[in-house]
Amino acid sequence: MSKSQWPTLFSSATDEWPTPLWLFEALSAEFAFSLDPCATAANAKCRRFFCKAEDGLRQDWGRETVFMNPPYGRAIGGWVQKAFESSQQGALVVCLLPARTDTRWWHDYVMRGEVRLLRGRITFEGGAHPAPFPSAIAIFRPPQFKLLAA
Repeated sequence: MSKSQWPTLFSSATDEWPTPLWLFEALSAEFAFSLDPCATAANAKCRRFFCKAEDGLRQDWGRETVFMNPPYGRAIGGWVQKAFESSQQGALVVCLLPARTDTRWWHDYVMRGEVRLLRGRITFEGGAHPAPFPSAIAIFRPPQFKLLAA
């Protein structure tokens, strides 16, 4: 598939790509999310959510179990920083991110969490074609989380 077949994915028309339902449901079965801080009323995945007007970056995520699919534009680094810092204050934050391993935000924050690389390229809700980039799941757990052997 050529770049010309993905005009909206390569444009700046939007930086919001709704999460595929199958992916959200699989992660929600594991984590039982309570907050979606980067949503619109039309694509919110959790009962509690923040839309652009409420600015999830300025909200307290408390001790919520957060699912975050941030805007993929220049502000993504701020969202990833917020996810990491919120985890340090008690939230558990699971992020759907482009696997941009060459970026500052990836090295400063994502590498401090648990990373799950997704095989292939996902097709976002409403998309006709897969994304032109690989995706990853980053998980930021609160400091009190301890993985114990059975």
